[in-house]
Amino acid sequence: MSGEEVMQDGAHRRVVRIGDTVHRPVQPWTPTIHALLSHLEKVGFAGAPRPLGIDDKGREVLTCIEGESGPRGWAKVVDGQGLRNFALLLRDYHDACEGFSPPPGATWAMGAGSPGADEVVCHGDFGPWNVVWQGDRPVGIIDWDFARPAPRLHDVAYALEYVAPFRDDAECLRWLRHPAPPDRRLRLEHFCGAYGLDSTVGVVDAVIAGQRANADLVRRLAEQGHEPQATWAADGLLTELDRRIAWSKAHRHLVE
Repeated sequence: MSGEEVMQDGAHRRVVRIGDTVHRPVQPWTPTIHALLSHLEKVGFAGAPRPLGIDDKGREVLTCIEGESGPRGWAKVVDGQGLRNFALLLRDYHDACEGFSPPPGATWAMGAGSPGADEVVCHGDFGPWNVVWQGDRPVGIIDWDFARPAPRLHDVAYALEYVAPFRDDAECLRWLRHPAPPDRRLRLEHFCGAYGLDSTVGVVDAVIAGQRANADLVRRLAEQGHEPQATWAADGLLTELDRRIAWSKAHRHLVE
């Protein structure tokens, strides 16, 4: 199709922009995600794309949220205000999806079913790269493939692994755009405070538990031959994930 601008051209997923729309491969859970995005539109949550159906190539069509995303997102959360704004967006999303009732037979990338009494539909991949920024203001959340019912703390802990961050100083300076070693404890407190948590007790444990769960998931999917997890495993990601867990356990005193 003429006028296609390639946004992502991975071996297992090609995402293109056509005008003010984004076209992505359809997955088994796409109808459920579209129902969620339609709910967010109805309740007035502006920070998510709107579903526009399926194109003539069988791809899902979504509205495009203008701004910066992907690798540029890392620099946005280094600043304290950007970090707090990032947390506020997550809280606003969680509040907006609270009344969502998935359609019958709802399928998620991580299973099926509806949120339990203490759950919402978590984004599942809430990191700086999946947020669209205009200046230091986050205006949208993209890439909803891993959304699923879970406690709110799941998204909070997942985000904190990357924005506290639970990484060594060398990685913070080289890859995560920090100009100096970060005060991880203070950053965790600022994120949790902006999100609205009354206490940070248990948050570090939740981050480490989330790291373990993610490593186990990648390992299981790779063993079953799923992509891109099989390629990730072949390239050594599982060793890297185990290293990150070990670092978090050995350095938890830096964040609590």
